[in-house]
Amino acid sequence: MSDTEKSNLPDDAVDRILDQWHCERPDLDVSAMGVLGRLARTGALVQKQLTIVFADYELSHWEFDVLATLRRSGQPYRLSPTALFSSLMLSSGTMTRQLQQLENRGLIERVPNPADARSMLVQLSTSGFSMIEKVVAAHVENQHRILQGLDADACRQLDSGLRQLLLLLESRFPLHQP
Repeated sequence: MSDTEKSNLPDDAVDRILDQWHCERPDLDVSAMGVLGRLARTGALVQKQLTIVFADYELSHWEFDVLATLRRSGQPYRLSPTALFSSLMLSSGTMTRQLQQLENRGLIERVPNPADARSMLVQLSTSGFSMIEKVVAAHVENQHRILQGLDADACRQLDSGLRQLLLLLESRFPLHQP
């Protein structure tokens, strides 16, 4: 953002931190701190708003992620545990405990893998499918509410910039190491 663009906006919490660093260490270029600080603060604020909607359905964020991942995988809404935890960036131990909780609530089922009799697949139950259909609609509405106030062009620019950053970071720091 240029100085002209910034001057038209009020200071945010990160501006105050950067100003302090400029006073204390004028020799440091803290511009990256501004970008990453805003990303972190934005992420925390967005996460808080997402959690409110999930709580309305008695789901945690990770439970929503599991159900949504199964739903968007398409019929028959089932995946191997490995495919599931890879897409969710969880360890297999954490995933096992979480899947057990969802199974106990009747939202998923473990079914035999027709391609490998020694393994099981994770599948949305009928209740899980009904639940995610309702929650994902509320989630999408909530996402639009969160971004309300940004015009379409600002959203496109933000999305493009974040895509560039994500591609750069994923190429340099992959989440899943071979």
